[in-house]
Amino acid sequence: MSRLDKFINRMTSQRACLNHAANLTSDMPGPVYELGLGNGRTYHHMVEIMPGREVYVFERAVASHPESTPPDEMLMLGDVYETLPQALERFGPTASLIHADLGGHNPKKNDEFARSISKVIEPMLAKGGLMVASDRMYFEGLTEQPLPEGAVEGSCFIYG
Repeated sequence: MSRLDKFINRMTSQRACLNHAANLTSDMPGPVYELGLGNGRTYHHMVEIMPGREVYVFERAVASHPESTPPDEMLMLGDVYETLPQALERFGPTASLIHADLGGHNPKKNDEFARSISKVIEPMLAKGGLMVASDRMYFEGLTEQPLPEGAVEGSCFIYG
């Protein structure tokens, strides 16, 4: 499969999974977390499909498109191994939805990172909350959920 086809599958799946998860968690209280801002396309989409919900973004350094940059008070800048525990201390296990697209182009490194960061992410999720990830995650108490229509197996994952 070409890299372009893989990218299209990932983006199509990401949109389908986020729309699905946003719908399933729409009545839940609690913040939404976007782990990794990049150029801000996914954040922009999340804000659009979840009006009125607080979407906090965790990022090392902002390099997003100006239209897709969150306000300063919604940004948690720094290394996720530091900012996620700070958010847990601040908000408790209240996140209704967490999205992570933190991997790079090296599948082995992505898997190592996913194994490590899963332990940090899992305690943040509220009971009944959902995690959408671009990489397979390794949670003890969350299970992989079926993908919605339009998502391509292996391109996105949902846990709850």
